[in-house]
Amino acid sequence: MTAEPIAEPGHRWPVPPRDGYTVDDLLTLPDLPPHTELIDGSLVFVSPQRRFHAKMIELLMNGLRRTLPDDLKVEREMTVVLDRRNGPEPDLSVVRAEAVVDLEQTRFKAADVLLAAEVVSPDSEARDRDTKPRKYAAAGIPHFWLVEMGDVKKHPVVRTYELDPVSKAYGLTGTHREQLKLSDPYDIAIDITLDALKEL
Repeated sequence: MTAEPIAEPGHRWPVPPRDGYTVDDLLTLPDLPPHTELIDGSLVFVSPQRRFHAKMIELLMNGLRRTLPDDLKVEREMTVVLDRRNGPEPDLSVVRAEAVVDLEQTRFKAADVLLAAEVVSPDSEARDRDTKPRKYAAAGIPHFWLVEMGDVKKHPVVRTYELDPVSKAYGLTGTHREQLKLSDPYDIAIDITLDALKEL
């Protein structure tokens, strides 16, 4: 389904369908801004990000790749299809290697994602802390990380969560400020100090 645009001087904004957009719309609508997400049938546009956001993704991605098993891949800012009306774009995902098809690929199924990580930004706080984790959990993604800039020392804080398969909700497994050391979804050891972040 394609949306009919409204004519405005210099802009052509799509008019949402009556029942909201679908993942197919998200992937086929022309001229959407980069990193547009689909949440509950609505298109969500992302504001320009702080340097902390970009560098924290880079730090975690490098760390995740260091000990990555052959049967997994780390992906950055790729759409994860949760259902017909939800296609968020986690900042980082760990996916099954068999789900990686080619360089033209634009999405992954939730069933192929082992970890979704979100680096909180001022414009996405509510989505990153509440909406997305609930949706990732409901879709059965086993692990979730919430990454923020600490209030006091402005250093990274990574909160790690694991899915309770009965309640379909995440439970906190740790709050990490210096070292991110985990054994799930695989052995991970990442220096997340402010010094490590500043070196990038």
